[in-house]
Amino acid sequence: MEEKANRRENECEEKNSNSEGSEKDKDYKTSLITLNVGGYLYITQKQTLTKYPDSFLEGIINGRIMCPFDADGHYFIDRDGLLFRHILNFLRNGELLLPEGFRENQLLAHEAEFFQLKVLSDAVKSRWEKEQLASRETTFLEITDSHDRSQGLRIFCNAPDFIAKIKSRIVLVSKSRLDGFPEEFSVSSNILQFKYFIKSENGTRLVLKEDNTFVCTLETLKFEAIMTALKCGFRLLTSLDCSKGSIVHSDALHFIK
Repeated sequence: MEEKANRRENECEEKNSNSEGSEKDKDYKTSLITLNVGGYLYITQKQTLTKYPDSFLEGIINGRIMCPFDADGHYFIDRDGLLFRHILNFLRNGELLLPEGFRENQLLAHEAEFFQLKVLSDAVKSRWEKEQLASRETTFLEITDSHDRSQGLRIFCNAPDFIAKIKSRIVLVSKSRLDGFPEEFSVSSNILQFKYFIKSENGTRLVLKEDNTFVCTLETLKFEAIMTALKCGFRLLTSLDCSKGSIVHSDALHFIK
């Protein structure tokens, strides 16, 4: 009799445990929300969408704002589906994080206003104003070649985004197929300096990482920096010692944009 009673108790405990587990699974599933924004599906948590009270998304989830459903029963919002990822990332992170080269500030500001996210709208407008101000400022670029290993090739630009483009280009032209830019060449966000090089038998300067991995020639780096500058709208202001007939062999080049 006592054994039967224990067995029944164990069975009851198992049922209760299974019941609690299924309730937790049910609660977790109901906390997930699928949105159809302009044909793009986004899955996120309820707490993410309700993070900002009185916002459009919070109103939809809490029933204050009526929203149509698509054929699959998902909330349908007739807005820019691609830009919505930035809206959602803002709700997740609590700050504005945009990819490098993002140029749709005005559109994103409109989307933020539609979703009634004033904090995001203000952040986008502030970013937009800073970019417009920066575009009106003069950008300087200086490429100096001392032909001395202690100094090497130095690239200075007061626009960090241009330095970032040079880094990306060097990764592409590297003979060792770099996974990323070698940080030993970074002095700051405005300066790159290539001190690590050796001269080959024919006088070509070979740029090496600190571990002696071959990157490319110093002349290649200079050429790529010049070509990138011209493609980005810089114009050559001055060049020093161009006696060898090519600006690539100049000791110093000054560009302006």
